[in-house]
Amino acid sequence: MTGNELIQHIRNGNRIYGTAILSSSPLWPSAVKSTGIDFVFLDTEHVPLGRETLAQMCQVYKALGLPPLVRIPSPDPFQACMALDGGAVGILAPYIESVEQVKELVGATKFRPVKGKKLKSLLAENKKMSDVLGSYIRNRNQNNILLINIESVPAVEDLDHLLAVPGLDGVIIGPHDLSCSLDVPEDYQNPLFKKTVHTIIEKTRAHDLPVGIHLSEAPEWQVEWAKAGANIVLHSSDISLFGHALKHDIGQIRRSLGDDQEKTDYRKTII
Repeated sequence: MTGNELIQHIRNGNRIYGTAILSSSPLWPSAVKSTGIDFVFLDTEHVPLGRETLAQMCQVYKALGLPPLVRIPSPDPFQACMALDGGAVGILAPYIESVEQVKELVGATKFRPVKGKKLKSLLAENKKMSDVLGSYIRNRNQNNILLINIESVPAVEDLDHLLAVPGLDGVIIGPHDLSCSLDVPEDYQNPLFKKTVHTIIEKTRAHDLPVGIHLSEAPEWQVEWAKAGANIVLHSSDISLFGHALKHDIGQIRRSLGDDQEKTDYRKTII
């Protein structure tokens, strides 16, 4: 699926399903593909992925038909361009709080390779491009996706203005930072948190844009938000799913073999 196909799919009212991938193992992409997900999320804000490694991962997943969505380290248009140059199909910009930030990222993702004063004039004045340049820009960038993280109270308060910027393709809610901004850290069942998430979903869908939330908790939570209108299901990560599954399986094996006692901390016995 191309970036354009992915966006059209969810704008038509369908859902897409993906997960965060941290492992750069060359054996991993085929296993990820076999799960039946629609896209992969590669996070360079919180995960130490170098530019070359990121590019290799993007190219492989894109070749497998799994559009790579890359969260850049900060809402920097130059970092967005670097990720796209490496093969990213979508850019997720973290902690967006101003219209100007969104406009700059639209310039980086939808107006490439125009830069400098020419780009600023196009964004600030809505200056009409020549037919030749306009056609070139549209064709070149037709598969580039721009999503923004909404994860703070100021972003929610100004959400209608952020969503109105032409060129924005959707929203991903950042639950951890949002809960902290609301003074209810990691309390995802708090009424204030849930009310705020509902507000973001409702406003985003009212602007006819896709919206999702990245959760590593029980799948039931994803179902809850999907029923509320979220149509980008971004669930957990490879490392989190591996950790939970292995902990469950090893615990079951230990109990079955009668080894379910307190484990020895061997570090204390080393001399």
